[in-house]
Amino acid sequence: MGRKDRKTAPEEQRTAAEYYQLKTKAVEDLVTADKNNSPQVSEAELRKYRSGPKIRLRDWVKAVLIKWWFAGAVCFFFFWGLGMLIPSMENQLIILGAGLGMVTDLLTNNIFRYYAKRPGANDRWIMVRRKGVPGLALNLVYAFVLLGLVVMTYQIINGIAVSITGAKDTVPVGVEPILFGLLAMGWDMALLGARRVMKRVVDDAKKQQAG
Repeated sequence: MGRKDRKTAPEEQRTAAEYYQLKTKAVEDLVTADKNNSPQVSEAELRKYRSGPKIRLRDWVKAVLIKWWFAGAVCFFFFWGLGMLIPSMENQLIILGAGLGMVTDLLTNNIFRYYAKRPGANDRWIMVRRKGVPGLALNLVYAFVLLGLVVMTYQIINGIAVSITGAKDTVPVGVEPILFGLLAMGWDMALLGARRVMKRVVDDAKKQQAG
């Protein structure tokens, strides 16, 4: 038994050394990993290791739900929540537009960036893609554009309702979070679609000039 133990000891030491060397190399590879030295992995392979709900929603459905929910939440907290404290409708709309712009910049757009499968994959759902103070300023401007379109839509809806019912002293459709969120989301998606169409037209024109 003694001779057998002495013969197997070097083999065990060599196995332990190889194991230690392998683990050390794995740690070094992990620490020094970046985009340049990491192997390319297919999207199908990455999908196997992603955790998430069994029900898969299409990207445009996620975008619609996110934009609708946050716009409705802004209406609930800023318009309904502060409506009793601020009697002036003009001031309420200013606060509502500012709140919509800040929430879009700080929350909505960052959520799109967070769950993107790769950097920039969800930029098609973001109107203002700049970050920092310039991005916040542009999002505030864009929010007031959206708010103006939403107010115009409310006026058209109420005008049609009044013309049908004849009740000129009433407001048939008031401002509430669900419809406000739907209108804001709808105009946002429409403007994003218009920008994509304009970009495609400009790109096609450049290609024709280059050709």
